[in-house]
Amino acid sequence: MISLARPLRLASALALVALPLATAPAEADACGGTFCDQSQNNMPVDQTGETIVFVLAEDHTEAHIQIQYDPETDAEKFGWIVPMTDIPEFSVASQQFFINLLNATVPVYGFVSQAEFCGYDESYSGGGYDTCSGGATGGSSAGDSASGGTGSTSGDIPPPPEILLRATVGAFDVVVLQGENADVVMTWLGDAGYYQDPAAEPILQEYIDDGYIFAAFKLTQGAGIDEIHPVSLRYPGNEPCVPIKLTRIAAQDNMDIRTLFLGAKGRVGPSNYHHVTLNEAQLDWSMLGANYKEVVSLAVDSEPANGRAFVTEYAGASSVVSPDGLLSDKWDHTVFTELKPIAVVDALADQGLIECNGARCTYNHPLLQGLLYQYLPVPDGVEEGEFYSCLDCYEGLIDSDAYDPAEFSADLLERIIEPGVHAVELLDTWPYLTRLYTTMSAAEMTEDPFFHENPDLPDFDQSSMIATQWFPCSGSPEWQLPGGFVVPGNFQQTWPEMPEEMPWAHRVEVIPPAGAPQVEVDNTQLIDMLLGALKVDPGVVKARQDCHGSESNSESNSSTGTEDSASSSTGGFDDDGSCACRSEGGSPLGAGLLALASLGFLRRRRS
Repeated sequence: MISLARPLRLASALALVALPLATAPAEADACGGTFCDQSQNNMPVDQTGETIVFVLAEDHTEAHIQIQYDPETDAEKFGWIVPMTDIPEFSVASQQFFINLLNATVPVYGFVSQAEFCGYDESYSGGGYDTCSGGATGGSSAGDSASGGTGSTSGDIPPPPEILLRATVGAFDVVVLQGENADVVMTWLGDAGYYQDPAAEPILQEYIDDGYIFAAFKLTQGAGIDEIHPVSLRYPGNEPCVPIKLTRIAAQDNMDIRTLFLGAKGRVGPSNYHHVTLNEAQLDWSMLGANYKEVVSLAVDSEPANGRAFVTEYAGASSVVSPDGLLSDKWDHTVFTELKPIAVVDALADQGLIECNGARCTYNHPLLQGLLYQYLPVPDGVEEGEFYSCLDCYEGLIDSDAYDPAEFSADLLERIIEPGVHAVELLDTWPYLTRLYTTMSAAEMTEDPFFHENPDLPDFDQSSMIATQWFPCSGSPEWQLPGGFVVPGNFQQTWPEMPEEMPWAHRVEVIPPAGAPQVEVDNTQLIDMLLGALKVDPGVVKARQDCHGSESNSESNSSTGTEDSASSSTGGFDDDGSCACRSEGGSPLGAGLLALASLGFLRRRRS
């Protein structure tokens, strides 16, 4: 055990940073550390970003780290540095676990359009509304100029860092080291082939002064980027910390940082950062919350948070997370220990890990493809699907030096089966899940955020945030938001421009260890006043169009209704983003009826 100068409360602090790899393509987004995740596409989860998941036990913390990597970068120069306060237990984490967690908790914004029943008959020719929308790495990139260590400039050459542990974790070689100063650590990293930015040295020194040691990750010799997988670190203490200070070396403006927490006590909040709730009136509900990241970025920049705050995206039961794909009772690594290479894919298919149909194969686990690339690489000139669909057809081209049945069996156990077993155990053991999100720029990354559980906080769920667009018989349309605010609307279903005085944050608060949030700024009255004074031109009623862009036939599509509100007709986007309309009660609603009964119209965007 290492003697640390840092107080015990920091024993659980984990900070992750990528000390720089090869230069990435200019157009690629830079992600400092492993905490970069974008939220701009209509997708269940953005696979280009990185996420960290903390598991909060009484006497220890687990950090599950998802590492994403630019495929254009040289795999031999891949390297990650984890500053922490004690030697952790390393293991491979489940990639599918991250996918399921993010899919279950991603914010979704949509709206339902309803029109008041006004007593007209079918001869009304005012038209309906246009309800079919056309839907048609972290750290700095130092490159060659920053390769190698900085060396010592003092007359007394300090001793090299002490190597505390060497281990292999899945596709990574890991070295845990402790140095007297940052110059020593940087020199060792340079000599060991880690590309780095000299700007990291003073920040590394801050961590050393606080009693941190460093775990350095590199891909094992010969491993490719297809083999990169999440890692899990278990260490003492129960106060998690996300790295920010080293991350600022390569951070772009408003870099995404997303953290999830599994625990037993309840919702998690930031300890030394503010917590912010969004002003829903600033979200563009007509575009399904497409400006969500912008609103979050400006909200966390509000006084007194000043860029150091988080918003809650989900807080509630962990049972919302699907176990699908995490584990199967069919998975058995032992059958591969002496299996010939031509039978590997058939055995994997029997266990449900792969499906090959003709010249196309579907991988039912995100790490399986990389495992096959490692042990059964596709021969030059052969299509991947054709090769794996019929290994015996290409038996003479199989790389016998790459395939080792015992090692394949061991890696299948370590990278797929055991992480799946552990992921299921985590979901069964820890009943509460919190997901926090923020964006930060380099100038704001001067203090690492810590987090704690508060059992008194209420649940919160943005996975189905639905506004109502209301069309009355007289007067202008309006948007009724889930949080209670009412925004003036128009017949064109566009979002009004807000005045400059409109705040981006609804509330700015501090989360204590127990009890209700301590509200420092509450903009409720200001938002209500500005919305009440907002003048919006309602425009004119537009002829309703069907999903193909042609005007609806009110005679053939019309039906009758006598209720005062909402029909059950819904619509939205297909999986490919195309316009989709359907009616659950029979024939489509006609253009005339849209102004008579009510039109239920649902559209959503996953943020």
